[in-house]
Amino acid sequence: MRVHSLQRLFLTGLLTLFPLWLTWVVVKFVFVLLTDISKPFVAPLLGQLAASAPRTLGWVDDPWLQTALALLATLGVILLSGVMARRVFGQRMLRWLESLIERIPFASTIYGSARKLLDILQTKPDGTQRVVLVDFPHTEMKSIGFVTRVLKEQGSGRELAAVYVPTTPNPTSGYLEIVPVEKITPTDWSVDQAMSFIISGGAVSPESIPFSPPAEAVPEDGASR
Repeated sequence: MRVHSLQRLFLTGLLTLFPLWLTWVVVKFVFVLLTDISKPFVAPLLGQLAASAPRTLGWVDDPWLQTALALLATLGVILLSGVMARRVFGQRMLRWLESLIERIPFASTIYGSARKLLDILQTKPDGTQRVVLVDFPHTEMKSIGFVTRVLKEQGSGRELAAVYVPTTPNPTSGYLEIVPVEKITPTDWSVDQAMSFIISGGAVSPESIPFSPPAEAVPEDGASR
């Protein structure tokens, strides 16, 4: 009985701490990512400032302060970019920067692909929904995916969907699947709802979800016959 009770307590504690751990992993990932962007610029400046007056400004070279200021600097740049993107001058600067990046072969490919992906996720493709379910990794299992484009099969002209299938709990990595449109299951989810479902491991979800493609769905009156 004692062993059984310990197992139950361990499982209860594990289930209690798992959401906190998952939140920490995601927040830490974003925190480190944002900090590392500005830290190479902030750290040398603080080091020079501390060296200029060691007695009075030596404390500014502490690692925690470098991390905090680097995070604030990155957040400031992001907010400033958002403000400038809504102004005519900022839009001109962005177009100039994009034209400059396009002249760099490898950088132009990365930037162009990322820019198109973000633009695509803000609109729905013709003929299908943005958030869908696909047979992955096999036909008896479904995965959440985002339709990024609808293509045509050579010869037959059949519609094929390019579907990005993100992983859990980190949706920045995943798989790209080419799926016939008739094989995908459309949903009425928004991109935000799908991302919450993926990051939470399915814990944040509606009460019901479609599972079969419309062509394979069995009518209720037909099922009772």
